[in-house]
Amino acid sequence: MNNGIVKFFNDQKGFGFIKDDKSGQEYFVHVSGLVDEIRESDEVSFDLQEGRKGLNAVNVQLV
Repeated sequence: MNNGIVKFFNDQKGFGFIKDDKSGQEYFVHVSGLVDEIRESDEVSFDLQEGRKGLNAVNVQLV
């Protein structure tokens, strides 16, 4: 599991980005990869999974 902060999330469109605490990289997150509802600036834990355009955050849950 990785930890990070929700940098951006659009409820209407169902996607956003999470910034990893350790690497500083940003990962795409889709509403289908959420365990909990998230908002911008929430601290979350997540797994990474290969998607169409690179790694995506999945199993995203609040810390």
